[in-house]
Amino acid sequence: MATAQQPTALYARNVPGHRPTRIDTLLAAGTFLAVAAAVATHGGTPAQLITGYCFAAAFGALPLLARRHPVPALLAAAVGVIAYYMLDLAPVGLAVHTAAVLYVAADQGRARAASLVAGALLASSIAARLAEGDDPSIVLGVDLGSQAALMVAVIALGDAVRSRRALRAELARQATAAAEERRAEAARQVEAERLRIAREVHDTLGHAVSVVTLQSAVAQEALAEGAPDDARAALAAIHAAGSGAMSELRATLGTLRRDTGPRHPDPGIGDLPALVDGVRRSGLPVDLRLEGDLQALPTVVGTTAYRVVQEALTNVLRHARASRAEVNVDATGARLHLDVVDDGDGPDPHGRLDEHGYGLRGMSERVTLLGGSVDVGPADTGGFRVHAELPLPAGAR
Repeated sequence: MATAQQPTALYARNVPGHRPTRIDTLLAAGTFLAVAAAVATHGGTPAQLITGYCFAAAFGALPLLARRHPVPALLAAAVGVIAYYMLDLAPVGLAVHTAAVLYVAADQGRARAASLVAGALLASSIAARLAEGDDPSIVLGVDLGSQAALMVAVIALGDAVRSRRALRAELARQATAAAEERRAEAARQVEAERLRIAREVHDTLGHAVSVVTLQSAVAQEALAEGAPDDARAALAAIHAAGSGAMSELRATLGTLRRDTGPRHPDPGIGDLPALVDGVRRSGLPVDLRLEGDLQALPTVVGTTAYRVVQEALTNVLRHARASRAEVNVDATGARLHLDVVDDGDGPDPHGRLDEHGYGLRGMSERVTLLGGSVDVGPADTGGFRVHAELPLPAGAR
């Protein structure tokens, strides 16, 4: 987070805001000294000198006020210049009095107002000087050009500084937004990976634990009844379930550790017969029907279909108290249809789902990621039904 905020923090220290800056202070001091020097050089009565110095102080204060109140400062400068020359004080031109306040006003985004004030002052000065009989060639040819050029220059400079500062602010904002987006994207990727691992661990261990629990009960019952062959078969099923779970768990841990060695392939649609056989060995008869060209299915679709069937059969073993189940896989249309139906007790909100609903939630997440849908509820013939649909690409139909 500190990295995301750094561009804005660095820029914030250079933004003037509404308080006078060091440049404003230098401009104020320069304006005061220039006007005061002109007053002192021109001379006059003590009253004129005092008045001139007061005007010098006032003109020097305006750049400090313009940062917070640019338009009033511009108007005050215009009125001050008119009053200054009406009192017949030391002539210093227009730009000396107003350059600093014009610059600050333009820097504060008031370039248009600064231009209007500058234009009005120039027009008033020209009209007054021509009315007094000054040489038009000097007034219009020399003084007007120099004064206008200086005023335009300071206004343009102030507006350019403001534009550059705005550009820097926008670049800083974009950098911050980009850093935040990268952080959010990294967080989304971490969350997605965490959910994927949670689904893998649940599907792998949940099914294995269900088989182990059921087969251990079968083995205990067989030993109690003196049926060692049945007990050995149950123990063999427990061993097979544990070995399969450990193999898939190693593959998941290898992904987390970024191992570059050979990985155990993810189970797919072709592993459904072995999955069903394992459930049958647990004592639940299961009918498996496969239709369509299942070998052409994309790997991710096959893996998702396998996990859906695995979770559905795991829930049958855990909760359904069913005597049989059916698994139908149909890939003959534009969508892959999965149906797992049992003849058990049907939906039971208190006992049918795993304790926190992680299994069915993970099933729904897997299918939704591929643009499919899951429907879980009572079967038409009683019992429980899990129906899932997954879209198939054109080449897999």
